[in-house]
Amino acid sequence: MATILTVDDTASMRQMISFTLHSVGHEVIQASDGKEALKLLEGKKVDLVIADVNMPNMDGITLLKSLRALADFKFTPILMLTTETQEAKRAEGKGAGATGWIVKPFNPEQLLTIVKKVLG
Repeated sequence: MATILTVDDTASMRQMISFTLHSVGHEVIQASDGKEALKLLEGKKVDLVIADVNMPNMDGITLLKSLRALADFKFTPILMLTTETQEAKRAEGKGAGATGWIVKPFNPEQLLTIVKKVLG
């Protein structure tokens, strides 16, 4: 299965995402913000990144832009999983290279369907 990085400043949200993804056999790496995510990814490659938008230290849009600037992550699917519903925020994410946008609270089956779709 796939190796997936999940980035969220809320530990319970990281645990729920991780549990959902583990239930179908994915390996999950967790980070609490964009800075930690970039540090964890140094020299590593993942199949998918799922990131929150609103986080301390480095938000999800900044993380998205930082990853898209790296050759190893130029085409890696990146999903934004957030409470943000504003069209302007979605447009900013899309413009920065987000593969998809999932609004919290999420349904585990919905998350798995989207992950399966973006991983092919």
